[in-house]
Amino acid sequence: MDKKLIIFTDLDGTLLDRDTYSYQIAKPLLQKLKNKGIPLIFCTGKTRAENEYYQKKLKINDPFIIENGGAIFIPKNYFTFNPLISRKREKQIVLKKYYVIQLGAPYKKIRKALQKIRKESKFKIIGFGDMTAKEVARDAGVSIKMAQLAKKKTYNESFIFSESKDKEKILSEKIKQSGFQLVHGGRYYNIMGKNTNKGKAIKILTKFFQKEFKKIKTMGMGDSLNDLTMLKAVDIPVLVQKPPGIWEVKIKIKNLIKIKNIGPQGWTKAVKKYALQEI
Repeated sequence: MDKKLIIFTDLDGTLLDRDTYSYQIAKPLLQKLKNKGIPLIFCTGKTRAENEYYQKKLKINDPFIIENGGAIFIPKNYFTFNPLISRKREKQIVLKKYYVIQLGAPYKKIRKALQKIRKESKFKIIGFGDMTAKEVARDAGVSIKMAQLAKKKTYNESFIFSESKDKEKILSEKIKQSGFQLVHGGRYYNIMGKNTNKGKAIKILTKFFQKEFKKIKTMGMGDSLNDLTMLKAVDIPVLVQKPPGIWEVKIKIKNLIKIKNIGPQGWTKAVKKYALQEI
């Protein structure tokens, strides 16, 4: 019996171009994955609203993981069993369309902690909660509509840290002391729950797929340091390049596959070779 392949993927800088957010080069492969019945799980720093936007655009109806592991959203009737029954240790929500497993800290608590650190340290910190949608749009290079979706935070806060590199360690320690953790993604810094990460969410979702399909193989694709726990949690970890054509040097895993292409170009190359065996 062949193993069922499950793909977990980051979005920004991986499936999506880091600067233009384009996914056009990947569209033909997305259809091929769907035809083969290969689930594609978004595992990103993006909000629920952003994930749903790209799922609709790409016609994907699989589960997804939001805000760096803050929560897992599983469409109802996706599995032949209720996934919440076996996960009593985490907070759970039943929504109209989803079963939700919550792993992250509440946004209000995160915001409060960041504001306290900013006040005490005098560091130049500007969070998404401090910015208007227009300001986020201008800084991130997205439309106001997408900025509005990006501001709908529930389990982490993205922020701009306008200080020297040596102060980053001080910031990280202050965030740790406040009971949270600092993660640096492709574009922004993020503060979130101390036990929240992509890998933890993937391990939970992987168990559901194992229950459903018995024999599975997992593949994960990312580009930045905040993808490290994701890549550690899968059977086939794939790292694509970041502009101008470099790999994240801090990601070191024994069986790591490094793809010599940037963002979605690297993503398509990896899918062809390791998921569709077309190369």
